[in-house]
Amino acid sequence: MEKNPPKIKVLITANERLRKLKEAFLGKYEESPLFYACAPGRVNLIGEHIDYCGYAVLPMAIEQNILAAVSVNNSQMIQLANTDPKYKDFTISVRGITIDRENPQWHYYFLCGVKGIQEQLSLSSQLGIRCVVDGTIPASSGLSSSSALVCCAGLVTMEANQQSISKAMLAETCAKCERYIGTEGGGMDQSISFLAEEGKAKMIEFNPLRATDVKLPGGAVFVIANSCVEMNKAASSHFNIRVVECRIATKVLAKVSGLDWSSFQKLGDLQTELGLSLEKMLELVEEVLHPEPYSRDEVCKILGINTEQLSVNIVSANTRHVSHFRLYQRARHVYTEAARVLQFKAVCDLAPAGAVLQLGKLMNQSHASCRDLYECSCPELDQLVNICLQAGAVGSRLTGAGWGGCTVSMVPTERMDSFLQTVKELYYMPDARRAALIKQSLFATRPGGGATIFTEE
Repeated sequence: MEKNPPKIKVLITANERLRKLKEAFLGKYEESPLFYACAPGRVNLIGEHIDYCGYAVLPMAIEQNILAAVSVNNSQMIQLANTDPKYKDFTISVRGITIDRENPQWHYYFLCGVKGIQEQLSLSSQLGIRCVVDGTIPASSGLSSSSALVCCAGLVTMEANQQSISKAMLAETCAKCERYIGTEGGGMDQSISFLAEEGKAKMIEFNPLRATDVKLPGGAVFVIANSCVEMNKAASSHFNIRVVECRIATKVLAKVSGLDWSSFQKLGDLQTELGLSLEKMLELVEEVLHPEPYSRDEVCKILGINTEQLSVNIVSANTRHVSHFRLYQRARHVYTEAARVLQFKAVCDLAPAGAVLQLGKLMNQSHASCRDLYECSCPELDQLVNICLQAGAVGSRLTGAGWGGCTVSMVPTERMDSFLQTVKELYYMPDARRAALIKQSLFATRPGGGATIFTEE
């Protein structure tokens, strides 16, 4: 695998999307782009909400992506435009980048990527850029449109300033800098966006970041179906509440285990320190944590701190209003889901006769855990999963953060046509708004390649 993002020369006239983007750029700025940067979205096959707990995940890049046309100048200004008219133009100085967490507009995600690379490279004199962005990833759908935009911006900033950064470093930098907009993710989205390879899923592990090829079995395809319920992670506190609940669960389990709880943030790090198997960690959860929600006072009493210390040192800015925490459910989901990722990869590696059915079963278990223990599903996602299973999928689950967005289903190849028809008839056609979005909402996908820079032949 190449260490740095690939640079490919292309014939723009032979690619309709690039040709249209070039025309839009010429119309906007009256000059031609110098280069194009592309970062794919992703679908997570299994391993939901566990990357930020320190556990491996198993995504693949998809063909839908964020594509940017870019020119470079000495103005030290960033000029941004989008081919979708609902996203307004934006201009800012490279020296005065500020990101408004309370107002997560599209251009702030782009600026996260710029700012992250600025700081990673200590860029003292950064060139100005003009940029037109075009996206084919449905927004707020759980397919990582926002992270792909951050990654694309990071790639643009690197290339515009003629720097060279490895794919792994770009992934780590872009994962950290998305926190500027208030999302405390774990790095899966950015890692697969940069490290993906055509035709392969990846098991991605963290600290240090590493990606292992996963060969998916033949005889089945993955189909993405959008529930058409939008959920913006940065615009709500659902996501960060789960991060905080996992953090508190880690600290309570560490305290009861006789460790210095203040130094532990992740359930995965705690397992490593205790040297226990995932099965034993689940036993510890059963012994120590109760299923009833924990109040702030109870957490403080267990840890021996006051409510101000809890607010300042443990919870995040947009979760300070939370009065109760479901520690048992969140920890149980994380440890069982981490085990399912390892089982999924083992089935892919061994490729037994019933591989497709085994993987489908793991996907179904994952959705049940996301729905019941992590509570990150919603009625529409549950309905869509049930319809997908009824239509012939061997496994179906929410993918991405949840609370809306997409499902991913594993469908035997011979059932593909009837599956698509049934899902259309039962989920999309009865609702006029969903029916209007069907073309970009229901599609089969294959593992795509990672972030790339294109220049004109």
